[in-house]
Parts: sequence; C-alpha cells; structure tokens
Amino acid sequence: MKQQFGESYAESVAKDYVMAELDGRTIEQALAEGEPAKRVWQAVVATFDVPSKLR
Repeated sequence: MKQQFGESYAESVAKDYVMAELDGRTIEQALAEGEPAKRVWQAVVATFDVPSKLR
C-alpha cells in the first residue's frame, strides 16, 4: 500500500475507501473481519491502477 499510494494516502485509502470488491467494506474493515490479506490486495489491484511489479 505504501509503495503504491505513499505513506499518508495509503492510510487514508485503507480506512476511508469503500470497495465493492470487498462487499462494501474498507480495507481496514475487511482485514478486521478476517478477510485474507491476499484477497484484500487483489481487491486493491482490481480497483486502482497498480503497476504490475507491485501486483
């Protein structure tokens, strides 16, 4: 997350951005509810333009 968005923005994305791929949850909510980190990252990749080297 920090490599993709930068330190400050990564925190904001994780707590504020609601993602359809995470069933309408934020990254923080999904992780707190036990969603595997790999699935969460896959949702980030599907939502944002993540460079292939970070996928």
